[in-house]
Amino acid sequence: MAVHRILIADDESLVARELEAKAIECGFEVAGIASSGRDAIALAAQVEPDLVLMDVVLGGDMDGLAAAEEIRCHLPIPIIFMADDFDEATLKHLREIQPFGHIAKPVSASELQIHIDTALRDDDSPDTIRAMQERYFLVSIDMLCCLDFTGYFKRLNPAWEQALGFTIQELMSRPFIDFVHPDDRERTLKQNRAVRTGGQARAFENRYMCKDGSYRWLLWNAAPDSDHRVIYSAARDITERKRVEEERDALVRQLQAALAEVQTLREILPICSYCKKIRDDENYWQSVEGYMSHVTGMKFSHGICPECYSTEVEPLLNELEERARLSGG
Repeated sequence: MAVHRILIADDESLVARELEAKAIECGFEVAGIASSGRDAIALAAQVEPDLVLMDVVLGGDMDGLAAAEEIRCHLPIPIIFMADDFDEATLKHLREIQPFGHIAKPVSASELQIHIDTALRDDDSPDTIRAMQERYFLVSIDMLCCLDFTGYFKRLNPAWEQALGFTIQELMSRPFIDFVHPDDRERTLKQNRAVRTGGQARAFENRYMCKDGSYRWLLWNAAPDSDHRVIYSAARDITERKRVEEERDALVRQLQAALAEVQTLREILPICSYCKKIRDDENYWQSVEGYMSHVTGMKFSHGICPECYSTEVEPLLNELEERARLSGG
């Protein structure tokens, strides 16, 4: 069977290379990578791919939506759109273009496989599409769920069992809020009310209890279906990311404290009580003039202050004059 060839259009080179690696992992051939809308049009005409993965936001004077319309005018190939966020205006435009799917970034390999397979398969009957959707729900590494407006889960995918350790039956037997960390419950209920009344949850974070009593951080996206009185949600385990962030913040605090301590030490100069020399950072003792000149580049001119003149110089001059008088007498 021939390998399907994919064209990737994304102006972030790192993201494009990651998509390329995932597409190859799924068994597809990447025919090319474009970083702008006009590059995508030209490359599509040149390589004639079987499918285009198109970022909605592209560099240059043409976005992914406009580029896709131009490509579809010349090549009858499926186009799957990608974006960090699909607002209502973008979704409306997508419906007008009639794409073969859209994916929210970041994209996992399994998501990519399912969307591309669905777009490329010849049999697009409702039963086949439903089967693909069911497969996506079961194999997704994200924690997918349907939450009833009453506060109970109606459906959960296997990723929940893997992340929290509870069985799906255990999770569905209690109100969802029972599994939320006590410190996060008030704002979680507030976010839940907002979604039930027509809002959306975007990148909402809270902690969920595991069966062993520990907690894991979850990142949520959710939208309501008011007709069926359910909330469709996808959560991602970000516990490891949180741990790394906390370690980084702790390290920054330690470095700031160390810098403050060094600054304090630099403000205290060790000076000899007898000769008044100063010890430098390399443990050498220098005169005040030598130390200041080394550290600041300052140059000194020498003179005599009035106090030293009266206490040191004038008595010496008087003594010398007295000696001269006596020797001359």
